[in-house]
Amino acid sequence: VQLQASGGGLVQAGDSLRLSCVASGFTFSGSDMGWFRQGPGKEREFVAVIPRGATSTYYSDSAQGRFTISRDDGKNTVYLQMNNLEPEDTAVYYCTAEPVGNYYVSRMWNYWGRGTQVTVSS
Repeated sequence: VQLQASGGGLVQAGDSLRLSCVASGFTFSGSDMGWFRQGPGKEREFVAVIPRGATSTYYSDSAQGRFTISRDDGKNTVYLQMNNLEPEDTAVYYCTAEPVGNYYVSRMWNYWGRGTQVTVSS
């Protein structure tokens, strides 16, 4: 299983970024997909999830209204569109797959990518 995230970078507060994660080695269309992040000195935290079939999406309170998760099963890719970025969004963002329980708990996800760094300057 491979999850290759990309799209991070250094931006200013108020800017936007779109993260992408290309998956392989499992049945992407059959998997719920998520994004977590870990800021400097912080624990890893849930950002967003999109279930298989994309019937709904769920977000953390900090992501709600600013971030949008989406998926393209034809490309085995999940996206995270991040708008109106804030310095508090600075973190390494991880793509995840195959949860076995509560979406919001990091240890419930089977597969993790290496992450992509997002840095937001004020």
